[in-house]
Amino acid sequence: MLYLGELAALLTAFLWSFTAIFFSEAGKLIGSFQVNKIRLVFAALIYMLVMTISTGVPWPTHVNLHQFYWLAISGLVGLVFGDGCGFKSLVMIGPRLATLIMASTPIMTTVIAWFFLGEKLRPLDLAGIAVTITGIAWVVSDRQYANNGLKEDHPDAGTLTMGILLALGASLGQATGLVLSKQGMLHAGATVPPLEASFTRIAAAIPFIWGLSAFRGKISESLVAMKNGRAVAFSFAGATVGPFLGVWMSLVAVSRIEAGIAATLMATTPVLIIPAVMLYYKEKVSIRATFGAVIAVIGVAMLFL
Repeated sequence: MLYLGELAALLTAFLWSFTAIFFSEAGKLIGSFQVNKIRLVFAALIYMLVMTISTGVPWPTHVNLHQFYWLAISGLVGLVFGDGCGFKSLVMIGPRLATLIMASTPIMTTVIAWFFLGEKLRPLDLAGIAVTITGIAWVVSDRQYANNGLKEDHPDAGTLTMGILLALGASLGQATGLVLSKQGMLHAGATVPPLEASFTRIAAAIPFIWGLSAFRGKISESLVAMKNGRAVAFSFAGATVGPFLGVWMSLVAVSRIEAGIAATLMATTPVLIIPAVMLYYKEKVSIRATFGAVIAVIGVAMLFL
């Protein structure tokens, strides 16, 4: 299908705009670390159901050890570290600002893919990077963001600076995870279907993050958190449109087009999320903030051009 990669990347951005809101709301209730663990379990169950229906078996059958290695590392970097930082940032400073800062993901993806996969970095890419950074900086300086309605003892309470740093950490984790995913899907043997690649990443992330939780003595807190029906509902909704549909579509995109181009189109989320937060949160978004988000996405689009 013509432009399947580009369409998949845009659909990913659309889905992630809703994912940010769902996970932000769940994180306010039970904390971002608990949400990350719970949503991975939900996502794995969804993948197993879909794979059973589509292939007859609930696990990947076309992944060799070399491919599993790259996809597993991708899952740890992207889903545990990157999403862990991202979820905390979403709760700390709100989904609109956090997703805007995470629009820097294509910049990091393009640079990493340049070194790691040999994909080209052109003068126009450098100009796009500068424009994106300008747009993000303009929005961040628009006003001082509060603590997103969090109490001081909330596990994700923090400052604007910490939220920005976490969002940048999320961008780095997602960019690295995306490039590693492409390595595992396309350059480590026969091509791995996106559905199986997605499940492999999640399957590697689950034992690691729950093992980390056990090491920190947080298992009992997770069990208590799962009794919060509203948080679980938000987590399930986020898992459906994020780790399942969103990640699946993102891997469809990177399997069809260059990693930097895919990440560019996925980065339109900061613009797509503006109407969503205006409707859901009744948030008044300034013209400057809207224009800054558009500038950032234009800069990202320059990477695509």
